[in-house]
Amino acid sequence: MGHTPFGYKIENGSAVVDEAAAGQIRQVFRSYLEGDSLATAAKKAGVISFHGGISRMLKNKHYLGDEYYPAIIDRETFDRAEQERMRRAAALGRIKEPAEQEGILIPTVFHAKPVEQTFDDPFLQAEYAYSLIESEEQQW
Repeated sequence: MGHTPFGYKIENGSAVVDEAAAGQIRQVFRSYLEGDSLATAAKKAGVISFHGGISRMLKNKHYLGDEYYPAIIDRETFDRAEQERMRRAAALGRIKEPAEQEGILIPTVFHAKPVEQTFDDPFLQAEYAYSLIESEEQQW
């Protein structure tokens, strides 16, 4: 197993809840849902981490429990925190959806003259090969 998430410890080869850290995790979720920022929620819970670390904590599905990790957070709290996180991101304009790119045509068929020279320098060989292209066509 790689990194053990904050809130757990390994005993006899199994993950168990570290109750002190689990209390801090629950406090982070509670404070965040009460309106605190990530940094403030972490500070109130006594968790020393950076903004991204706290954000990942709110998204860590291990806290719901799985085949290896016991549950620390219930599903309702986890889902509410995710909804709040997405709401705040949208309000701050931090949800980026890729813009559709129309009109980009990528040539798929090339017609080139035969290769007659070779170069030891791969850059010169590539430059030469590209110079042999006579036409490009779209194949859709």
